[in-house]
Amino acid sequence: MAKEFAQIGWCVGGCGRNKEAVDSLQGKLGPKHLILTADVSAEDCVNDFCQRFLMEFGPPDLVLNNAGMINRNAPLWEVPSEEFSQLIDINIKGVASVIRHILPSMIKSGSGIIVNFSSTWGRSTSPEVAPYCASKWAIEGLTRSLAQELPAGLAAVALNPGIIDTDMLRSCFGESAASYPSAEQWAKQAVPFLANLGPSDNGSALAAP
Repeated sequence: MAKEFAQIGWCVGGCGRNKEAVDSLQGKLGPKHLILTADVSAEDCVNDFCQRFLMEFGPPDLVLNNAGMINRNAPLWEVPSEEFSQLIDINIKGVASVIRHILPSMIKSGSGIIVNFSSTWGRSTSPEVAPYCASKWAIEGLTRSLAQELPAGLAAVALNPGIIDTDMLRSCFGESAASYPSAEQWAKQAVPFLANLGPSDNGSALAAP
């Protein structure tokens, strides 16, 4: 997504936990963009990232809350509490933390779209991924409530991105994940869709094309 947004002329700010991958992406995008190392499960990291972003770019036009992890396939009673907690810290609390630190600037500017990434499993369920399903159902509710709180000119949207061939999907599906679109293929269709979201989409539960 970062590469596709940059190609269509957007200034891109983003973060990730893998410093090598972050540095590589920053090098590919160039100095017009800002990619930093940050862990969304850590409140101070989110605050530092958001403050740096706001200094560089000002209030964002579009926020993509897409950080997430999935539990290892297992019945709910076999998922360790530490793993469950980490998933909640990233998938739910991380989303709320980004909103907490970036949304006030958007409210002040009177515009902007927040897209919280849900999942097919935020609107359905499957065995052995109960913690992940719970987190994405939470994102659906969180987003709809947030949409009711926003002033005119802003929007909050829950997005089901569909099924994408990623490392996370391979942890669930194994080799069969290769039958789904790659992240690069997906982004070519999804980015124009995301770029065209507006205030009229507030509160919508959408699916990527």
